[in-house]
Amino acid sequence: MRILFVLIVVLHGLIHMMGFMKAFNLMKLNDFKMEISKSLGIIWLLTAFLFLIVAILYLWNIDWWWILGGAAVIISQLLIILSWQDAKVGTIANVIILVVLIIGSAAWNMNNQVKSEIQEMYQQQKSTEREVVSEAMLKDLPIPVQTWLQQIGVVGTEKIQTVSFKQKGQMKLKPDQEKWSSAEAEQYITVNDPGFVWKVNMKMMPIIPVSGIDVFKNGTGEMTMKIASVIPVVKVAENEKVNQSSLQRYLLELPWYPTAALHPSITWESIDETTAKATMEYGGTTGTATYFFDITGDLLKVSAMRYKDHDETAQLIECIGEVKNYGRVNGIKIPIEMDVSWVLDEGVFTWYKLEIYDVTFN
Repeated sequence: MRILFVLIVVLHGLIHMMGFMKAFNLMKLNDFKMEISKSLGIIWLLTAFLFLIVAILYLWNIDWWWILGGAAVIISQLLIILSWQDAKVGTIANVIILVVLIIGSAAWNMNNQVKSEIQEMYQQQKSTEREVVSEAMLKDLPIPVQTWLQQIGVVGTEKIQTVSFKQKGQMKLKPDQEKWSSAEAEQYITVNDPGFVWKVNMKMMPIIPVSGIDVFKNGTGEMTMKIASVIPVVKVAENEKVNQSSLQRYLLELPWYPTAALHPSITWESIDETTAKATMEYGGTTGTATYFFDITGDLLKVSAMRYKDHDETAQLIECIGEVKNYGRVNGIKIPIEMDVSWVLDEGVFTWYKLEIYDVTFN
């Protein structure tokens, strides 16, 4: 689809050069019957170059390409109106380009929203001195949590204050969905003041892109999903169920920033020799998650009760994150591949298979 759009823009630009050739009698164009002044011919030529520049910016993923594109379409359509009898077919190309421009501008706005949310979240993060995790800091934790933190190598490393990573995966929205939809995401997390910003791009079908933002800060959650970054399909914000689900998600993902287990807002309870429960109270919202380890201290899975939906009838459902593979970041062992599932009445529904990469601490 990208290549097709670029071809349309380039061809549209080349056609504009015909207006320049007509004005300066550089080529005999039988289809152009109306006279074009030389001054207008120069504008036809400049518009052609503008479309070619737009095509290059689009190919290079320059997010403000649509601004030049909008200028090119406006000038082009004015030229077409002045030569309507000969050039009216060009309106079709302008309409196609305009639709993609609208999508491009919406994506630009969404990206700016994400940047603003990240900046605000980082600004709220209380600045603290870098603190190294010691054995003494672990002594009050349940034995399985101590074993886990020692085994993954956090002792002797700095406490994690911020995390960022990229994410790719396969997603299903319904249990009866046959094909997986590909998804790519970026996530930014703060630990001292717990919060995250998650931006995802996925394709419901080959030609239907969906973008979403999930934000948790100050104990409140907010989620927006839009088709082509334009048409809202999900928008929920700052109600009790959203806040609870967002905090539960933070706990489910804690193994990606494991020194957060030492955060004062989290209290731990031992269940048995390989299981422990964390309860977190933050910003007026409370949540719990249960962590399951093997006898060596490796994390096997995390479980928390969350709202799958956010309407008035939504009920708490068990959500499980199952570890599939590990990697090391700054010497700390963290899950890099996980399956996320809902435990429904009809059985376990695995809806997201994900992998994280390009992980950065602090």
